[in-house]
Amino acid sequence: MFGFINKVTLSALVALAAGGAVAQDVRIGAMREGSSWYVFAATLEQIIEPILGDNSVEVIARGGGVANPLVVQGGNAEIALSNVATAIWAYEGADVYEGRSAPDIRALVGGLNDVYVGVLARNDFLTARGATDLDDILSSDQPIRVLMKPVGSSAVPVADMIFAAAGTSADEIKANGGDIIQVDTGQIADMIRNGAADVYIDTMIKGHPTITEVALTTPVTFLDLPDGIAAHANELGLEIGTYGPWFEGQTAAATGANLGTVLIASASLDEEKAYQITKAIIENAAALQSSHAAFARFDPAVAADISNTGIPLHPGAERYFREAGLIQ
Repeated sequence: MFGFINKVTLSALVALAAGGAVAQDVRIGAMREGSSWYVFAATLEQIIEPILGDNSVEVIARGGGVANPLVVQGGNAEIALSNVATAIWAYEGADVYEGRSAPDIRALVGGLNDVYVGVLARNDFLTARGATDLDDILSSDQPIRVLMKPVGSSAVPVADMIFAAAGTSADEIKANGGDIIQVDTGQIADMIRNGAADVYIDTMIKGHPTITEVALTTPVTFLDLPDGIAAHANELGLEIGTYGPWFEGQTAAATGANLGTVLIASASLDEEKAYQITKAIIENAAALQSSHAAFARFDPAVAADISNTGIPLHPGAERYFREAGLIQ
């Protein structure tokens, strides 16, 4: 499993994620500008900077679910958004991290939003193939071109899991004359519109700009994950659930693998700062919920639950949650 990420060293990935950051009191690892994580981080910056002091906070507009735990572990950000699943993988040193680990990351606030990795396909491809079942499509020896973002996206290791559940792999797809195409976000919609890819795997977040553009400009169908996905998901600490219908052409909910979102911090982050950041998020939940549709269902009451954090709480966060009566 995880054949894609093993082809690029994680040290290079982390350098890409954190490169060029200027030292600040609190640097927030997010993702590119325009992403839901960037919007959340920018909103958080506005909330906590008055508490921590002018020019004390910086949003790092790079990284991703896989990279951010190592960005924090390496001291290139004090806090960062992470998937719950990738935080667990990094904390435990799972295979996806090629022998690296992030034992010094801690959770501040969990349950920020659900992040389902799902699959869509061009309708004209499905018509030509005469199939709408992802199991059949992936396990067939007919060529298929699968599109996804580059290494660093949480969707990449989950794609390996999806292939395995269908009884195939990236190498086998290529051997059958197909391809695994990994491009930056800005190229995805054009590639789908131009028929340069057949199937697209990504995080299906409500309001996701790329998925929205794809669905509005190309007739597509959102496909359920393969039947055998549950065993693979459990192995990786993922939950299978449903998302949508959120997008044009999505007439019913589709199954996806939920990665979750948690705000993590370095264990070395000052306890009082961790306390104040956690307090600010919980007490300004409404502002964060309204910042992006993806965070509309954030529930502060369960923000400290281990099912929503994946890893141990930072002592500062734990102190706040106890004082607020959210944990015993």
